[in-house]
Amino acid sequence: MQIQGHYALQFEAVHEAFAALFDDPQERGAGLCIQIGGETVVDLWAGTADKDGADAWHSDTIVNLFSCTKTFTAVTALQLVAEGKLKLDAPVADYWPEFAAAGKEAITLRQLLCHQAGLPAIREMLPAEALYDWQLMVETLAAEAPWWTPGQGHGYEAITYGWLIGELLRRADGRGPGESIVARVARPLGLDFHVGLADEEFYRVAHIARSKGNMGDEAAQRLLQVMMREPAAMTTRAFANPPSILTSTNKPEWRRMQQPAANGHGNARSLAGFYSGLLDGSLLESDMLEQLTREHSIGPDKTLLTQTRFGLGCMLDQPQLPNATFGLGPRAFGHPGAGGSVGFADPEHDVAFGFVTNTLGPYVLMDPRAQKLVGILAGCL
Repeated sequence: MQIQGHYALQFEAVHEAFAALFDDPQERGAGLCIQIGGETVVDLWAGTADKDGADAWHSDTIVNLFSCTKTFTAVTALQLVAEGKLKLDAPVADYWPEFAAAGKEAITLRQLLCHQAGLPAIREMLPAEALYDWQLMVETLAAEAPWWTPGQGHGYEAITYGWLIGELLRRADGRGPGESIVARVARPLGLDFHVGLADEEFYRVAHIARSKGNMGDEAAQRLLQVMMREPAAMTTRAFANPPSILTSTNKPEWRRMQQPAANGHGNARSLAGFYSGLLDGSLLESDMLEQLTREHSIGPDKTLLTQTRFGLGCMLDQPQLPNATFGLGPRAFGHPGAGGSVGFADPEHDVAFGFVTNTLGPYVLMDPRAQKLVGILAGCL
């Protein structure tokens, strides 16, 4: 496999480890970018981007980053907090009156951002096409009752996060949530990152497919068992209501929509650049960065059925848990996306890391491919 890009010689072992990913015949395409102190020390890509394995992954290939998008969304919300357009601890209903229905009048933006609001899923099954109807989704969530007492425990808002936070961005910033995120976060840093992709960019989006035969770890199997056996469980509804959530990633209407929980499109460079921008203070002042990265939620996740630890819209490292550590140090913060992509920052080493793939693995939190690369990186520092 020919590996494209460049790397500083100190990171030869990282280059070798990235190349070794492609020893697996199922591995299709991937990108890796590592920045230290804002300088790019590794920028690699390889493999294929299209459905049939005929087109090479290029320097400008982008891919659906799934939940890596959430931290971009949270940073945008925190910028609006810093400007006084939103408040972390004011009721969401102050900005979105309809949201007060069904016992939600006291829920705050902070609770939404750290997955404590009790709204990871919608109980009543919606049609597949509801996924693309913003108004219907926000009205449905505004009417929904929390699944537990808000503030008492947490459960990951896998997709609802996008409508919940996105509607607040829309109301506070006066434009589509994707437009807001791109204007405030991506454009100032020159990141090739999009939430709501223009049709003329579709040609460079990598086609995503699942790897076969790998059952994943215990957490992945636990989640799968619930989804197969308990169609009405909160966890199942969180990922499969509307039922189109899990099957939409390669569809044009998914790429076009502005769903800031899960449909950001970008490359490894945009992830590393984003986290560099957080480390160097370009995106948030130190008080807001402290809010973003301070532990808000820890313990058993009611949605993911594994232990998670969150700041505000970012996942925090759990070094003692194999499926939940980024791998560099306890202060690391970032976000994995479904199937293997991940972006994170490690303040102790001033490292910003981005890994993207179009070969979906079955893991719930961290994918072993990214973790292996981080382990090799640690040995080079």
